Formats: sequence, C-alpha cells, structure tokens
Amino acid sequence: MSHDGVGPRAALRSLAFLTVGVLAVPALAGCGSDDPAGKPLAGADIARADRSGIADGGTLRWAVDTVPDTLNTFQSDADATTTRIAQAVLPSMYRMDGRGRPVRNPDYLESAEVVDTEPRQVVLYRLNQQAVWSDGREIGAADFAAQWRALSGKDTAYWTARNAGYDRIEKIERGKNDLEVKVTFSRPYADWKSLFTPLYPKEVMGTPDSFNDGARKKLKVTAGPFTVKKVDTEEDEVTLTRSTRWWGDPARLSTIVLRAVPRDKRISALSAGTVDLAEIDPAAVRRITAAALPRSASSPLMGPGAEQSAADALRSWAIANGSDEEAADEEISARKKLRKKAAKYARQQKALTGFEVRKSLEPAYTQLALNGADGPLADERVRRAVARALDRKAIAEAVLKPLGLPAEPLGSHLALSGQAAYADGSGALGEQDAKEARALLADAGWVPGGPVKKEKDEEEEAAGSEGEKGGDSEEDTESEGGDDGTYIVGEDNKAPRDSGTGAGRLERGGGDDKAPQGSGTGAGRLERGGDGEDDKAPRDSGTSTKQLKQGGAPGAYAPKGTAAPARAENVRVAKDGKALTLRFVLPSGPGSDTLRTVAGRISEMLERIGIGTKITKVDDESYFKDHIASGEYDLALYSWPATAYPATDARPVHAKPVPAADGSLNVEQNYTRVGTDQVDQLFDQAVTTLDAAERRALLRKADSRIWAAAGSIPLYQRPQLTAARKNLANAGAFGFRTPVYEDMGFLKKPARGPGAESAGPSAGD
Repeated sequence: MSHDGVGPRAALRSLAFLTVGVLAVPALAGCGSDDPAGKPLAGADIARADRSGIADGGTLRWAVDTVPDTLNTFQSDADATTTRIAQAVLPSMYRMDGRGRPVRNPDYLESAEVVDTEPRQVVLYRLNQQAVWSDGREIGAADFAAQWRALSGKDTAYWTARNAGYDRIEKIERGKNDLEVKVTFSRPYADWKSLFTPLYPKEVMGTPDSFNDGARKKLKVTAGPFTVKKVDTEEDEVTLTRSTRWWGDPARLSTIVLRAVPRDKRISALSAGTVDLAEIDPAAVRRITAAALPRSASSPLMGPGAEQSAADALRSWAIANGSDEEAADEEISARKKLRKKAAKYARQQKALTGFEVRKSLEPAYTQLALNGADGPLADERVRRAVARALDRKAIAEAVLKPLGLPAEPLGSHLALSGQAAYADGSGALGEQDAKEARALLADAGWVPGGPVKKEKDEEEEAAGSEGEKGGDSEEDTESEGGDDGTYIVGEDNKAPRDSGTGAGRLERGGGDDKAPQGSGTGAGRLERGGDGEDDKAPRDSGTSTKQLKQGGAPGAYAPKGTAAPARAENVRVAKDGKALTLRFVLPSGPGSDTLRTVAGRISEMLERIGIGTKITKVDDESYFKDHIASGEYDLALYSWPATAYPATDARPVHAKPVPAADGSLNVEQNYTRVGTDQVDQLFDQAVTTLDAAERRALLRKADSRIWAAAGSIPLYQRPQLTAARKNLANAGAFGFRTPVYEDMGFLKKPARGPGAESAGPSAGD
C-alpha cells in the first residue's frame, strides 16, 4: 500500500510500484469485445529495441527511493528496491506480461502443470537444465523444499512477513530426475503460480539464522543475468554486475547502479548527469517537456521570475535604484539571487534536453478509504451516500488527462483493466447521483438545515486562522460547506461558493496543474505556477479583489446584509444537533500534491450533498502508522498494488475484522474496517477453485459485494512517469510487464562512415 510519495512496507506480495509517448495498445488475443476483463488502458513505454542494436557494456544509473534494509523479499522491511534487485539476480518461475497476467519464465522453467487433483493437488515443475546458481550448483528440489519450510509458518524462528500459499504445501520431493520438482498440497491452491518467485538458494532459506540475517545486505549465491556486487549504505547505492554464470541471453549492460535519490531531487540528479533513469512527478514532466521545446516557446513561461508581471519588474527596478538605501540593498540582493536561480535553471534545462518522458499506467490504483469502524461512516447508508456523491470520471480526468494518459475510473477492487479477474463491478453501488446520495443521508437521519449545537472547541477553531497548525505535524483545513447555505453579500471578503474560487487552499497537485474552468477549487487556494498565468492585479494598482472593501467599488456589491439565494443542495446536513463533518487525513510531503488535488475535488463533491470535510495534513512518516493503520481518520487516500493473484493477495485487504484474544480488533490489512462474511467466503472459495473461469466468476462476485459495502472506492490507475536518457532502450515505464534486465542498454551510435565501427555506450563507463 502507498500514498503518492510515501510507501509503508505492507505485507502484500512485493511489487515495485511506488508508493516504479504514444500509448499504443496492440490487439490482445483472447480479449474480445465481450470479455469483461477488457484491455490494459496503457501499454509499456520503454523504447523497445532489438538486442542487436544495443551496445555491449555500459553502466545504467537508476534512481530508486531507498537503499533497502534487506535483500530478502519475504521479510517485513523489504521494499520496492528489494523487489527490483530480486528480479535481476534471482530465479522467478513466472513473471508478468503486458496484461498483468503470469507467464512462465523459460529461463528457469520448461513447464509447470497440475498433474493430479485427487486425493491431493500435485504440481510438477520441470526446470531448465541449464539453470544453475552462481556457484555452479543446479537449481533443484532442495531449494524449493528449503523455501517451503522457511515460509510455511510452522517454524516461528523464521522471521517471515507472509506465508500465503506455502502454508498449504504438504510436501516437496524430487521427480523422476534432478530437473523435476513435485509439489503436493494439503489443500487445493489456485494461486500456485505465485510460489517460488523469487526463489532463494537453500543457503539462504536453510536455517533461521541464514534467513533472518544472511540475505539482508548481501547475496552470496544468485541465479540471474546480474549479481549483487555491493550494497553501499554510505553512498546510498546498490551495484549489480553482469553475471558470468548466466545461461540466458547475456546482459547488454555491464553494470546497474541503483542510486537512492529523493523524488524532489531527481531533476537536479538528471540534469547533473548522475542518473540515467528515474521515476518522476508531474512537475518534473513539465520541466523535461519544456526543455524539448524551441527556446522561444519555453523560456518566457518557465523558471524563476517567470511569474513576475511587468509591473512587478518595474517596481523592483524602482526600489533597487531608489533613495531608500536599505530597501535598495535588499532588492539588489534579491535580484542577484533571482539571476543565479535563473542561470541554474537554464543550465538544467539545457542538460534535460538529453532526456525524454516515458509514461504508462502503474500496476497500482488509488482509492478513497472510508473508515467504517465508528462515527458517521459506521453506517453503511452514509458510506454509500459519500460514494454516490463522487464523480469518479472527473477525478480520474483531473489526475490523468493533463498527463496525456487514458482517464478512466477503475471499476474493480481486485484487478485492473486487462487482467483476468477484471470486470466493472461498480454497478453494485450505483452511478453518481447527488439526489440519491441526499436520500441515503436522510434515511440515516442526516437532514439538511437541522439545528446545530456548536461545541466549545469548534468555536475556538472557528476563531482561528484557516490552515493553522494543530501541533507540530498536523495542519487542518475545513471546507466552507458547513453553513446554512446562505451567503450574505458584503459581510466578508469571500466570493460566493459557486463562483469557482473555492473556500480554502488547494495546493497544486501532481497530475493536475489547474482546476477546470468553473469547477471551483474546493478546499483551497489554487497556487499558480510558472505557466504565464497571473490572476492578481499589480500590488500597487488598487484593483486587487483583496483590496475591495464594502462599498469601495460602486456596483460591485449588493447592499450590506442582502442574502444571496440559498442553494438548498449545499446546506450542511445534521443529526442530533451535530453537523456532518468528516476528517480527511492526507500526507504533507512533497510527493503528495496529486492526493491533495484529489482531496480538494472530493471535498467539493461532498459539499454538494451537505457533507463537510476537515482536511488534516500530517507528516509522511506518521501518515500510515499513526492514522491509516490505527484508524485515526474518516476519509483517506492511499494506493494498493495490482496483483495477478487476487484470491490470495486481496483477501487480507478486504477481510472482515475479527476480535483478537487481547480484545483488540484484528484488521489484517483491511484499514477501512469494513468487511462481510460473504466476501470472506467468496475469497475462500476462489482460492481453492482450480478452474480459471469459475475462479474469475467468484472473484467478480466478491468485488460486487465489496462495492456494495462502500468501505473503499477505487478511483483511478496511477500514472507511471519515467525520465529516461534518450539513447536508453528497453527501460522506462514498464506498466504491468516485469522488466527484462538483460535486454536493457544504450543504443549503438551510428557508424560515421564506410567501415566505421559502432561506438560504445553513451552513458555509464
């Protein structure tokens, strides 16, 4: 699970999704128009090239979020970089194709099939006879058995994060020869293809000590196109080198350096030439896109000082050359700093011309979580009202459309478009309908215009300034939809609610540079960027709307005290003397702009049915642990990775919470605390159903029930934005597809003339 920019280390199957051009999707076999799974909304954008056109050698410097604390993907502190390393250096029996479905990896596996179902399910693996560990030993049944024993959950000395599937194995034995591995299950297990990916050598899995500590900072034995050379925590990088024992297509690159670079520092790293490949945010996309434009088109609109109006420039010159020496010195110093920033920006833009943006959709989705443990959202009718108020299409468009990506709302909690289990189950909840949402609220006792008792702390809060920090790590912003719907013209300096200006602050989000015209900005101020827009008059012109006082401009205001027509649909609903206000918790970090944009849109939509929101921004470090996992929120935004094995991986996310022995509530990974026995039963049936069609039907039925419970509302598949050096091939925005590390590399330079040899890589060595 992750929110944009922050990724708690959940115990789900490890997937590199972080919180990792023209998007042409080819025709897919088996995906007819009547197939509810449909097609992926976007394909991989990796600058595909034939291996023959890629130079031999070179170093790829790849920006990652962290240097991992462990190289063991089955430990609780494994992260996305752990997975990336494992994909490059360890065996995987199956990997994901472009539709997010598992396909056999022929480098390790000749075949795998269920050969018996009665009295027990038996899977027979036939291994590639060339597959060996880096020490020369054949990969075989001993490695499979060691991993099963470590992950079965029977020996608590192994500090494992998950054992799903391995706990269903009864025994593992050698087949007819050393290349066959026979796995017998004690209970049927439909997601058997999820097992042994990655596969660790028995040297790691054989004992608790080697499992717990032996693979945290080094992997002595590997079996992939690359091997781990060094994990350097001082330099914050991991170095992978080409394996001499690899039997498949030889890696084109000689070295891959995974370098930890914070998201907000990646433009600097790219322009400085210290990385060649990096996932980036929408602001960085704009920088790289602008760098590729003709200078006359880009320079006036971007960079330090670009937002300065002619009047501001004239005022600055006047102060710098004025008689007030102290003010002149300050202004001259500020102008020098601005020139330095502008020069740095120009140098960076020039360097960025060597990069391009490759984009797709991540194998992950963002959802709105509704905490059903207590409070108003414990009532299913209120949750359904919130869900029915949302225009999910508009939210998806706000995030994805500015990026040139398909902007379709997600229709499933369990799969993404193109995956086998996908089907749009949102019909179980119903389409957006504000009238129906208000009816649901009324049925739950929340009615518009009812008497509201103001609590003492609410009065004190109302007296404070908007956005005032509540403690060291929280910042609250309350929507203005909580009054009686009457705006008294001239009594304050706020614009009417339907004017499109909003009431609080909406910081510009990652995927959404500006609010659509006339849409309003909900919870806040729309901060203008360097795009040439300027909604303010010069500060000394006397025409700023902030300077207009009551009666200061003839005709601008109706007489003081005149009531504007009330908008009944916006009147705050109340029950038992208390208005309905939901606490909306968001991360405050620099990578969370998109979430704040989405939260602003959602707050607007809820305001229209009479629900107020109190947006609380908290430190990234505490967002998950202290708020999501502990249930200290009403509404929240975070993401889950897609999985090819939803019967296994999605069950703990949607399982009905049960009381623990100590009296606490065991929620597993269901942080909304909303679940039903029926959903649990459908998951249990699906995971034991070996027939693929029957299993898909059970999962789609479970998804419909999850929609109906309205504990979480899928919004959109997350954008995947990657900056890549232009001559880097077979790398970028991978979408669903597992990266093929041996095919990555730098394109050969074109020959200079007859008989000229191709040059080597243009980056790295």
